[in-house]
Amino acid sequence: MNPLSITEAPARLLELVPPGADLIVPIGQGEPQTVLDLLEEHTEQLHGVRIHRMDPFVPRRYIRGEFGSHLRHVDYYLGPASRQAYWDGQCDLVPNHFSEMPLLLRQATKRTLVLAAAAGPDEHGYFSLGMNADYVASMIGEVPFFLEVSDAVPFTYGQNLVHASQVAGWIRTDRALPPLHHRTPSELDHRIAAHVAELIPDGACLQVGVGGTPDALLTALDGHRDLGIHTECLAAGLARLVRKGVVTGARKKQLPGKHVTTFCLGDEEMVGWLHHNASVQLMPVNWTNDPRVVAEEPNFISINATTEVDLMGQAASETIAGRYYSSSGGQADFARGAMYSPGGKAFLVLHSTTSSGLGRIRTHLSEGSVVTTLKNTVDHVVTEYGVASLRGRSLAERARELIAIAHPDHRDELRFDAHRAGLLP
Repeated sequence: MNPLSITEAPARLLELVPPGADLIVPIGQGEPQTVLDLLEEHTEQLHGVRIHRMDPFVPRRYIRGEFGSHLRHVDYYLGPASRQAYWDGQCDLVPNHFSEMPLLLRQATKRTLVLAAAAGPDEHGYFSLGMNADYVASMIGEVPFFLEVSDAVPFTYGQNLVHASQVAGWIRTDRALPPLHHRTPSELDHRIAAHVAELIPDGACLQVGVGGTPDALLTALDGHRDLGIHTECLAAGLARLVRKGVVTGARKKQLPGKHVTTFCLGDEEMVGWLHHNASVQLMPVNWTNDPRVVAEEPNFISINATTEVDLMGQAASETIAGRYYSSSGGQADFARGAMYSPGGKAFLVLHSTTSSGLGRIRTHLSEGSVVTTLKNTVDHVVTEYGVASLRGRSLAERARELIAIAHPDHRDELRFDAHRAGLLP
């Protein structure tokens, strides 16, 4: 099948989008930007169409609700391009664990068509979904794909290859990947990372989230050996550890020697490293994030950021001051998997205070905050002041551990409130 021209593409695309269609778009940098441009340019011919996706990076008119019921955005993890739209009531947010996204989409949508960025085709007729596998890879062979192929997308391997026979149409463009929103690690991030790095043994298998503290952790691991990767997001910091020889995957039980992820984030340098790099395996999220799969990997280490933790150990990671900011992602998936992994550990990291000085270790979560990871699952909580180990501890022991890593200015008040709440005798 030859690529469609930009003038031919709208007619073919609209043929594939009947009234009430549910369109699926990958997370983050897997967005087919020109394809979505074409849909927005022809919304008068769309009726009751919904686009389902996580963490959009590119601001778009349809996300802002400008096309009414013709084309509506349904989000599963608020990103920089959808957060304000959700606050304004212009798009929808569906709660989920990342591992369950393929099941949710199968149960709650028609899964009419997948729209995705891609590389290829190769000499065997295969396209690669490039930076992504995520929930769309689970639909290969079940749902038709409409692809936007660009040289900016790396040809990657794993279970993210789509044969030409499974593609309903494709175009070729010169669009760059959507830009990243990156935060440089702070001094506090490096202090937190140092605490976590001390508890990670050589040969451990890592899942590392995104953000300043996880990025700082990757620097703190420079002295480790034979680490492995089984993560949901493979970003530049993890790739750097591979290039330095810190990560080899040699001691992994599943896919030894392979760096496993369900999506990637990166700039041109990262893309160059990924291109035709067979050591990186992109797998569907219902496999990478399945707690039962994670539990099979010995010494599994999960590191994710949170925004608030109360003195019982409940972690709110998707709201800030009671207002939705993101969603659950894979945090609970990996925390559960690490709990059952032989030698596994899960860490939730956070600064002890907000930028305005409010405490993030609290007697009770702030009003409206949503519990992302249950107190029964939370293992270690880490601030710049140390590590609180909660697994198997009583409520009183948990409160003492967490107060000890709170900001010193807040500890007396936390003790007083913990006594009043009956958490401390």
